[in-house]
Amino acid sequence: MLEIVMANRAGFWKQISFTIVMHEMSIAMSIVEAVVANAQKEGAVRVSGVELLVGKLAGIEPESLKFCFSAAAKGTLAEEALLAVEEPEGVGECGECGMRFPVTFYYAECPGCRSLRINIVSGEEFLIQSITIEEEGE
Repeated sequence: MLEIVMANRAGFWKQISFTIVMHEMSIAMSIVEAVVANAQKEGAVRVSGVELLVGKLAGIEPESLKFCFSAAAKGTLAEEALLAVEEPEGVGECGECGMRFPVTFYYAECPGCRSLRINIVSGEEFLIQSITIEEEGE
């Protein structure tokens, strides 16, 4: 983690953390590596698109990931690829009454019975859904 501490004009100290961008950069590099490896295996000369599924509870910031993807893809078959990110909402299921409901965080209360025994059933997804490649002669 990289942190910078600086003072603003009023003299208040402010800490800025670059953890998020660094996190997304390592993820983007892994995506590019996997995409390029698969594209080469298929005999591609270029990757024109990548579709990801990134749940809202996955701990990944899609806009930062898109920015990092373009930087990580420089000089690779995926350099000009368009990155599309689908973001499914979080859904929890109550361990007491079985009710399913939208969640925005891992700790939630069941709106039906007020139980805190909640299991996350969607929103944590993170996967490469598809890769669009161009082969020789296209």
